[in-house]
Amino acid sequence: MAETATLARPYAEAVFRLADAGGALAAWSGTLRTLAQVVAHADMQECLVKYDLTAAQLQDLFLSLSPADLSAEAKTFIGLLIEYDRLMLLPEIFEQFETLKNEREGVVDAQIITAFALEGAQLASLVADLEKRFKRKINPQVSIDSDLIGGVRVVVGDEVIDGSVRGKLNAMAAGLLAS
Repeated sequence: MAETATLARPYAEAVFRLADAGGALAAWSGTLRTLAQVVAHADMQECLVKYDLTAAQLQDLFLSLSPADLSAEAKTFIGLLIEYDRLMLLPEIFEQFETLKNEREGVVDAQIITAFALEGAQLASLVADLEKRFKRKINPQVSIDSDLIGGVRVVVGDEVIDGSVRGKLNAMAAGLLAS
């Protein structure tokens, strides 16, 4: 079986082109997020695996669990995914769509891991510094990890900036062992 990302890519690219042409990237982002949450729900997963539903039954069930204000294009997209047995790909389609959207908008996701919660001004200052460094708009995703002891660890793409106390202690230990 082909990798999920490979199967999802053409769908994500097609939805991205549709959304981009219609100037509806934000709207489609929200729609795909919601649809991915519906398909990822445990009850929906059970229905998909346990019951032998026809395509029409599955579409009716899925649409009944989705927001009532879905566009005709979104409903058609769901039908297409069901027809080709690709409904389970929605979470991956959403992730790939978000990547394409962020590239178009010049935005990059940044995982910011801190030892303690950041206040609004602290986070805004850190994000501003990161935007200067990466010359792109930053979409921060903040989490707390008390194991860092203090400081911040930032992951942007494949680049890691470790300003945590734990990271500095590990670097000192490695330096001492090497000498």
